[in-house]
Amino acid sequence: MADNKRDYYEVLGIDKSADEQTIKKAYRKLAKQHHPDVNPDDPKAEEKFKEINEAYEVLSDADKKSRYDQYGHAGVDPNMGGGGFGGFGDFGGGFGGFDFGDIFGSFFGGGGGQSSARRNMPQQGEDLRAHITISFEEAAFGCKKEISYNRVELCDECKGSGAQKGTSAETCKTCGGSGQVRVTQRTPLGMFQTTKTCDACGGRGKTIKNPCTNCRGTGYVRIKKTLDVTIPAGIDDGQRVILQGQGNAGRNGGAYGDLYVSVSVRPHPVFERDGYNIYCDVPITFVEAALGAEIDIPTLEGKVQYTIPEGTQTDTRFTLRGKGIQIPRSKNKGDLIFRVVVEVPKGLSGTQKDALKKFAELCGNSNYSKKESFMKKIFGKDK
Repeated sequence: MADNKRDYYEVLGIDKSADEQTIKKAYRKLAKQHHPDVNPDDPKAEEKFKEINEAYEVLSDADKKSRYDQYGHAGVDPNMGGGGFGGFGDFGGGFGGFDFGDIFGSFFGGGGGQSSARRNMPQQGEDLRAHITISFEEAAFGCKKEISYNRVELCDECKGSGAQKGTSAETCKTCGGSGQVRVTQRTPLGMFQTTKTCDACGGRGKTIKNPCTNCRGTGYVRIKKTLDVTIPAGIDDGQRVILQGQGNAGRNGGAYGDLYVSVSVRPHPVFERDGYNIYCDVPITFVEAALGAEIDIPTLEGKVQYTIPEGTQTDTRFTLRGKGIQIPRSKNKGDLIFRVVVEVPKGLSGTQKDALKKFAELCGNSNYSKKESFMKKIFGKDK
């Protein structure tokens, strides 16, 4: 129930004035922190992760965010007319005990107050939503993923007519196919005529004498569908893939809705991503930093060798052009920026310590320009 859900802004730890970038930044931080793969021992991690994704799904969409800001969860809850995350709601075993007029009325925007003309117009089916998690490399290079989800389709047996095979729906005898009947009422002010929905056909203008046994006269069945989703190279965490026509069936000849597949990307143990650039830290030895060296740099496509100059300081950054993430609809890629971290040796032997002391005596302060400058600022030129 919507009443039991936490406020989406509270879930992401932001306020209502947050802009698109702030929302995305908060989502990325929390998604990485609470990803089930990162917290395998936390039984609540998956639930928390789903809550974060649901909040981002709404607040990252301008239309849904507007409805949520105005009406709260009711504005995006399909059970209350909001059309949010209801694509996978269960209809119950064998469809027993449900009023399909009400169910499909909510799918296609129906309701008791609709005119017969509007009710019988072609209406597009409801959009559905699914979620998949992929690896950092799969996001960088693209991949194919199989997903399964539930959707409403036209009944194969009756082709959506609702009538048993070999028969057809008949024009409603009560309303003559109009879907509405006139009612005359006597009031203190005289006789008044009003129009109401025909009870015999529910406003559809047709009745089914021999209902299809497969769909029980509704014309629709709910199935579990499996399909392959092509994930494009360069997709980022929180983005979506839209599969047109893979949502719920339309009504009265209307088109199928779409399927929105939101994508979560698992964190990488080495690389961090920002846009289409990737970043990593590379440890080097004191000797490599001092003398310069040819070192191995990890990339998404394997190791490459890179020559660092002598006297390289810790935190120095170097760039490998075109070794980042594929830019969609382009032949270009982002860059790989790596930061070298000079590792101070530990557990030195007596001989190694003596060698370093002798080295320090030979250097004095002349080889340490930053240290010399720092000392002058504090103690003056003569110190």
